[in-house]
Amino acid sequence: MKQTLLIIDAQQDLIEGNKEEQGVYEKEKLVNNLNAVIEKAINEGISVVFIRDIDVSNGEGPGFQIHRDIRVPSTAIIFDKAATNCFYGTPLHQHLRENDVNHIVMMGCKTEHCIDSAVRTATINHFDVTLVGDGHSTSDSKNLSAKQIILHHNEILHGHYNVDNFSIVRNADEELFNPLHDHYREASSPTNV
Repeated sequence: MKQTLLIIDAQQDLIEGNKEEQGVYEKEKLVNNLNAVIEKAINEGISVVFIRDIDVSNGEGPGFQIHRDIRVPSTAIIFDKAATNCFYGTPLHQHLRENDVNHIVMMGCKTEHCIDSAVRTATINHFDVTLVGDGHSTSDSKNLSAKQIILHHNEILHGHYNVDNFSIVRNADEELFNPLHDHYREASSPTNV
């Protein structure tokens, strides 16, 4: 099984906030969990891909860059995107296919936008996804707190499937690169339903 760690929009101004946007919920915990999972990926020989949103800080300067406290591996690949969905208008899908990836461990920002769309698009495109439940974050909306948004998405994306491929939610301290998706496939097969 070929895997990759996909980190979406873990950018300085998005995490910390700026004059226009508030920072994300539990940002220190997010950065610590990102670094812990990056280290696991490196130790297991798993590739790391970062996505940056060009809308953050108008695509320039320190605010646009990956957060200063995230330890970016020298081998990491970085793609920039213009849309919410990191598969749209980027070479991400082609890169994953060329490298025979079939399992994506996903982390980053913001939960209800870029993370949600990436998880769903990945399963549609025949990738299994492990969303790191304590490895994505957002800020408060007009109606919900960031904590509520995160908990809601962890609930609805755990076991989400598009016939053959699943997303499951696990935490940063688990064996993320030892996927459990076959268990969910077996449980939902037509003979077991």
